[in-house]
Amino acid sequence: MRILIAVDSFKDSLNSINVSKSIKAGILKANKEIDVKEIPLADGGEGTMQILINNLDGKIIETYATNPLGKRIKVSYGIFNNIAIIEMASVAGLQLLKEYERNPLKTSTFGVGELILDALEKGIRKFIIAIGGSSTNDGGVGMAAALGAKFLDKDLKEIELNGKGLEDLYEIDISNIDNRINDCDFKVACDVNNVLCGANGAAYIYAKQKGANDVMVEILDKNLLNYSKILKKDLGIDILNIEGAGAAGGLGAGLIAFLNGKLESGFEIVSEILKLEDEIKKCDLVITGEGKFDLQSLNGKAPIGVGKLARKYNKKVVVIAGSIGELSDEIFTNGISSVFSIIDKPMDLSDALKKEVTEKGLRKLSEQIIRLLMN
Repeated sequence: MRILIAVDSFKDSLNSINVSKSIKAGILKANKEIDVKEIPLADGGEGTMQILINNLDGKIIETYATNPLGKRIKVSYGIFNNIAIIEMASVAGLQLLKEYERNPLKTSTFGVGELILDALEKGIRKFIIAIGGSSTNDGGVGMAAALGAKFLDKDLKEIELNGKGLEDLYEIDISNIDNRINDCDFKVACDVNNVLCGANGAAYIYAKQKGANDVMVEILDKNLLNYSKILKKDLGIDILNIEGAGAAGGLGAGLIAFLNGKLESGFEIVSEILKLEDEIKKCDLVITGEGKFDLQSLNGKAPIGVGKLARKYNKKVVVIAGSIGELSDEIFTNGISSVFSIIDKPMDLSDALKKEVTEKGLRKLSEQIIRLLMN
């Protein structure tokens, strides 16, 4: 029997490499004769750069950039075959902030633009920008400002480069934006397909997990709507209803508007590079998973991508998750056979996220799944 483990990270607990190792340990405890293949995944969120560099024999570049609240930090990005892989979570991600610091009215994507500039200085003209895991809701104005764009209020003064500042935005000036961008190709690895504004937009779907309350969500959504109007007025670009424009607090929209970025499924970019489909063809069972599996997983997350690929070859797919939210039949029409949670007793979230608890849960559950299949 050949089992393929193709899992995403369990956010705030284990990266996908360690999730894979724990599942493999459980499988082999049940039956040492099973042939196990591990392909740790990412879908544009945290870990995307490292997974690609690990598999492509690339190199890591270390530099300094600005974190979401304006502090200079040491940051890394990857290069392979003269392509830069920049993970926005490394410089503007939620994991960089303590819980009390999280506030999408104040956070900025400025550091993302700084990393792009650093790669431009090294002669790079092809980019993969992974935009999952953000702490921001600024529409990408911070990123664009770092590259030379100016965002002005009615008095032609520069606005704050964050979700709050978008309320005052009146004019966008791109006359001084770095002209090397015109020679570049930007692929945007996106792990969701939300639009910019409204009930399915950046603020209403994701801002609360970034620290917003109900009042802040309304403000952020209204400010992104203003941003979209100014983009249309000054740049002639209508990004309001583009799927994925709402990813990473609207950074998707900013990458389209200022860098002519092409939004693509992060899962598809990663799975194609890692030749995941070829491995699925060769296996008898696929085990996939992520930290929380629910209806939002339908918006481009890795387990659903794995399920769709496996469905083409009639392979069974088991999802192992940290927690399971609301599900629907649509989950199971996307190639998923069954879904299991590693949580086997009541516990606080803080306890559930401990690495040793997650590792133990993954080993125990995967062992039980294999024992069931082998009987």
